[in-house]
Amino acid sequence: MGKTIPRRADYRFFLEIPTRWGDQDSFAHVNNAVYYTYFDTLVAHFLNATGGLDMRKGEVVGVVVETLCRHHAPAYFPDILTGGLRVAHIGNSSVRYEIGLFRPGQDTACAEGHFVHVHVDAATQSQIRPVPPSLRAALAPLMVLPAG
Repeated sequence: MGKTIPRRADYRFFLEIPTRWGDQDSFAHVNNAVYYTYFDTLVAHFLNATGGLDMRKGEVVGVVVETLCRHHAPAYFPDILTGGLRVAHIGNSSVRYEIGLFRPGQDTACAEGHFVHVHVDAATQSQIRPVPPSLRAALAPLMVLPAG
């Protein structure tokens, strides 16, 4: 794999995300599928907090078209994870969010990943729309240079 594990300093926005008893699997660590719910929670919280995209009344919504999660170390209940968020790309109609999840006291991510939103008409959820200017403005402080 050879990829460097992300550090907290690589991200721009942070949110504490408590693990729940039901997040565990039979091996007593957070189940792999649950990490995607943490990703969704982090991005939705950011969008809601900044007002960059009105998920209930807006004319445009973001739909997830691609996801990835890499696991570096297990997380456990009752950890309170810190989710770090950054933006790697803003296109005409899409945004690539990158997420790192950190266990208490650890500087390297226990998991990292990304997902891509494509923006569509809220009423039809099929017609592609440009990223709204309000969202571009909210995302600007989260932009990072592509890893290279």
